[in-house]
Amino acid sequence: MHSFTSDDLIQFVYNEASIQKTAAIKVALETDWSLRDKYDEILSAHQSLGTKIFSPRQEVIDKILEYAEKSVNHLSHHI
Repeated sequence: MHSFTSDDLIQFVYNEASIQKTAAIKVALETDWSLRDKYDEILSAHQSLGTKIFSPRQEVIDKILEYAEKSVNHLSHHI
């Protein structure tokens, strides 16, 4: 029996696993209750993420832009 990692299960949940690995995980999930528990946890976390879009505060964006401007000005003076 193959032992699957959390990374394997994450690939499976996101449909990024190979066809062979996907098939093997499906079979294993039917008989390996420990693996099924891990899978359920990962699936639950995936579903709780949903489609929420997170954005940084405007203050953070302004600081990044300020830093980028300083960096460009610094580089242009050394060319």
